[in-house]
Amino acid sequence: MLEVTDLAKTHPGGRPLFAGLSFSLRAGEYVAVMGESGVGKSTLLNLIAGLEAPDAGEIRVAGQCISGLADAAAARLRREKLGFVFQAFHVLPHLTLLQNVGVPLLLLGRDDPARAAAMLAAVGLGGRLRAYPRELSGGELQRVAIARALVHRPALLLADEPTGNLDPATAGEVLALLRDEIRANGAAAILVTHSAHAAASADRVLELTAAGLAPRRPAP
Repeated sequence: MLEVTDLAKTHPGGRPLFAGLSFSLRAGEYVAVMGESGVGKSTLLNLIAGLEAPDAGEIRVAGQCISGLADAAAARLRREKLGFVFQAFHVLPHLTLLQNVGVPLLLLGRDDPARAAAMLAAVGLGGRLRAYPRELSGGELQRVAIARALVHRPALLLADEPTGNLDPATAGEVLALLRDEIRANGAAAILVTHSAHAAASADRVLELTAAGLAPRRPAP
């Protein structure tokens, strides 16, 4: 589902973030990436999504090389194959929760309010379909973002600290939803997090350093 080969990226200030980074994800696999602040975890997600260009290396999503695509083709691949959960929620303030969650389906020409409503119910917001983002807490907005990321059944989910604004109980429910949706749809997911608790829900945990990605060692 994802294959990254010899990826390299330099910080805008000239500091190398990583080089020679290679890893892959199979369908149904859910991987957590941890690492120190500033090591390039969010940059790695942006590179995989084609939002930034690598200095070297190749990224294939569902067999297609995203790093070599023209802008319009990369945007189409993102719409069809990728789901995103950002640290900033990026919900649209003038749309209801139902409309916000339905945006990915609308962009694909597959408008399906019933599917959007089902995803809101799955994250505990089934009674708030007509509410607007301004009426919600930060934790509720994060749940909307997660429902939106999953609504079109993406092949690859990229999640950047998806439970950072949630209480422990809700975080556990959301992580279970992510895992179940990924496996049910034969998708794959990368979860970037500082939380060892969140990472423990993944099939495997990798640590990102300047030397690359490697299985995370248990804390002493």
